[in-house]
Amino acid sequence: MSAETDGIRKEDIAAEAAAEQADQEDAKAGQSAEAAETPREDAAEDSGKEAEASENGEAAEESRKEETAESDDSRYLRLLAEFQNYKKRVEKEKTDLYSYANEKIMAELLEVLDNFERALEQGGTDGFEEGMRLIFTQLVNVLSKEGLAEISALGEDFDPNVHNAVMTEDTEEYESGKVSGVMQKGYTLNGRVIRPSMVKVAN
Repeated sequence: MSAETDGIRKEDIAAEAAAEQADQEDAKAGQSAEAAETPREDAAEDSGKEAEASENGEAAEESRKEETAESDDSRYLRLLAEFQNYKKRVEKEKTDLYSYANEKIMAELLEVLDNFERALEQGGTDGFEEGMRLIFTQLVNVLSKEGLAEISALGEDFDPNVHNAVMTEDTEEYESGKVSGVMQKGYTLNGRVIRPSMVKVAN
């Protein structure tokens, strides 16, 4: 074998070794690059998950805040309604107290009115009877100013809410179910019955 041929072979072997070494270095570089890219991808994925979790947490917190605000509003409205009802109830109780504070004494004065009317029915001297009627009228006016009112009965339809039927009678003067006679007058105080009329009802 000539020296020239031997030299060519040596150069080929060297070239092949260099190429193989270059391929190995390229493979190592590729692996390093891939290894370097993998952590970056993992880091990006982790970062995305953290961002998503953060957004979910913020949404949940916002939802809780809205629910709390709605709950507070509902509680406030309920308390406001209860307070308004309480004020109305207190006002009504106060009004009733003023309206019916004299109910007991009024009920007792009704007996005085009854006796007054009976005395006037008996009659007397002209001057005495006239004086008694003036006093009676004055008393009735004072009581009327305090809310006392006589219940209409004679000739009216019988109403169990304001009339107390103690007997029935056959009469042609009044239709059936009408009050045909008043045995004791009834009265209301500011619209409330404090004594029903004692009546007779036509059959």
